[in-house]
Amino acid sequence: MKSYRSIQLGALAAALALALPVAHAASNGPLPTPKVNLSTTQANASYDRFIITYRDGSAERGNRNAVVQNLGAAIGRTGLVHASTQSRGAQPLGVSYKRHLAVGSELVHTSRKLSQSEASALMTQIAADPAVAHVEVDTMMQAVRDVQAPALLAPTQLLNGAPNDPYYASNQWHFNNAVGGADVEKAWKLADGNGVVVAVLDTGITQHPDLDLSLADAGYDFIVDAFVSGRDANGRVPGGWDTGNWTNSEPWQSQCTDASHPPTTSNWHGTHVAGTIAELTDNGQGLAGIAHNAKVLPVRVLGHCGGYNSDIADAIVWASGGHVDGVPDNQNPAQVINMSLGGAGVCSASDVTGKAIADAIGRGTTVVAAAGNSNADAANFTPASCPGVITVGSNGITGKRAYYSNYGTTVTISAPGGGVYQNDDPNSGQAANPQGFVWSTINDGTSVPGNAAYGGMAGTSQATPHVAGVVAMILSATKGASLATPTPAQIRTLLTTTARPFPVSIDKPIGVGIVDAWAAVNKSIGGPAPVETVKALANGVLLGGQSGGAGATSLYSLNVPAGARNLSLRTMGGTGDVTIYVSTDTPPAIDGSDALYKSAKPGNNEAVVIAAPVAGTYYIRVVGVAAYAKVSVLGNYQL
Repeated sequence: MKSYRSIQLGALAAALALALPVAHAASNGPLPTPKVNLSTTQANASYDRFIITYRDGSAERGNRNAVVQNLGAAIGRTGLVHASTQSRGAQPLGVSYKRHLAVGSELVHTSRKLSQSEASALMTQIAADPAVAHVEVDTMMQAVRDVQAPALLAPTQLLNGAPNDPYYASNQWHFNNAVGGADVEKAWKLADGNGVVVAVLDTGITQHPDLDLSLADAGYDFIVDAFVSGRDANGRVPGGWDTGNWTNSEPWQSQCTDASHPPTTSNWHGTHVAGTIAELTDNGQGLAGIAHNAKVLPVRVLGHCGGYNSDIADAIVWASGGHVDGVPDNQNPAQVINMSLGGAGVCSASDVTGKAIADAIGRGTTVVAAAGNSNADAANFTPASCPGVITVGSNGITGKRAYYSNYGTTVTISAPGGGVYQNDDPNSGQAANPQGFVWSTINDGTSVPGNAAYGGMAGTSQATPHVAGVVAMILSATKGASLATPTPAQIRTLLTTTARPFPVSIDKPIGVGIVDAWAAVNKSIGGPAPVETVKALANGVLLGGQSGGAGATSLYSLNVPAGARNLSLRTMGGTGDVTIYVSTDTPPAIDGSDALYKSAKPGNNEAVVIAAPVAGTYYIRVVGVAAYAKVSVLGNYQL
């Protein structure tokens, strides 16, 4: 399987071309059947690992000798035992037993790699045995990554009521009540994730002073294969630490890369995801996290070249509190699992990933997964298409679908993942910094871990932890209110019924709307429907000291009597850049699409002047084009 790859913005002109084909959709061929899933195979790939699920009560289930005997007979029926049908001189095909998976399936390994047609022929013959319930390739998943940002903007003056993390106001637009943001800051009044464990199945985590690492050693590295893990020997090890996943040196460069997917340095993807969910907040350092008092349980499933489905399925079971042979039971079961990873293929309830997710949901664990970054239908990607997952698409600061985000009816909800370019437009060429990215913890090492750092990325990988963090806040809030713990199905309903409508027309469906942390948490504890605050202006009285983040919005009103003339509605002074929208009787939409008047000049000096205003209430919506502070708002008229 071709991998999801990152893009360094040093060569931004090439970024767009590289960001889109991060994983290929399923190749043309037979559709998945209840017994065989061929959708994950590709014409230009080869396979030597297969997962077989035998029926309960069969002689082969959990019996390595019976499995090998069964597969030997299947190989014999294909003719592959003699030689490859496509290349002369190939070695006869043999098979070895690897292990029994937590969901009850068997992992086997063939003595040489098989082409797509050979693998399909073998799986078809395996499935011909009445004892076989399901067979699939053990495919390689990848971190769902796309674009990395150049650098943080400098700290700005702290906003009233905001956390004291110095880079929060200047960079984390995605936490504000922005057009495309998740309304996280307001939700902190109700919950902070306290008492909730969120498992991050990813590349692991690195040392960072702005992360709570109390469960890092309690996590686990589920990568068995030494080539993938980078260790000297096969096997799983304790601790959820990220030791690097670079592919720009051997032996990985020759086996993990090609012309379309060049060698890369380590990406520290799991550290970035973990920070979005639960970075330490209001500690005078760095950035903020959504559910910042939750505990992150790091589970390493992605290494050099990616991570196998067989390892990921076992990790899902373990993280949610299930038993996995050979691994100590998890003493910190997760109520939420975040998977910002994926690959091509349709996921069914019969696949090992689908079965593992069903097991986790059955234990009460909510599973959140990235839709993918291929600008394609998420129904053709896994785990995005697995039954029961909350699948997350990505929007940028304007609320548009991010150009890279997968879409379709499989997607449950959208969240801020970064639009990369100005106005979320991929054709504008120049990256919008910081508004085009999601900002979090990273590491500056190019191979093995180096120093703790901060950085921006954009993708559905970044959108997904926003939703996982909001789920943790919901669980924290209901626990604090002594309410029954909502089930994964109830959490899905809370998220979808409180999502904020997209402020602009969406070109492809990416769920019911944008996740709204405040509305979801508030509804979970029985709070009243949120009402937007309106600040009343008095005629001719300057209202100073107004501040907001990039994309944040504030609403003001002025009652204008009959006979008034020369109505002037203005913003002025301070720092940053704002736009104003004006309407009568009802507030204008966040994007100003229904506004009667608009002023959008560079800076903060905006004005709408109406010579002969109609009597009524005039609403002025101020939207931060960039973070702004100490701005004054004035409404005045003459009688």
